[in-house]
Amino acid sequence: MSSERAPEPASTAAELAAVAETVERSRQRVGSLAEPYLGTEREDIVAALYEAERQLMGAERTLQRALKVVR
Repeated sequence: MSSERAPEPASTAAELAAVAETVERSRQRVGSLAEPYLGTEREDIVAALYEAERQLMGAERTLQRALKVVR
């Protein structure tokens, strides 16, 4: 039996909430970076930024699920 104690769930939940909020803000920022390129010849930039935004959204959802488990 290990003598190490598991961290408190409340501490883990607080950290997860902070990370999820940071990821959400980052997703919004990345999405807004695409706006000036909409309708221009730089659809490659739009596609790359939307893909990054989509992946950040997935990370955000996963963090929210983890947060529900911890709480």
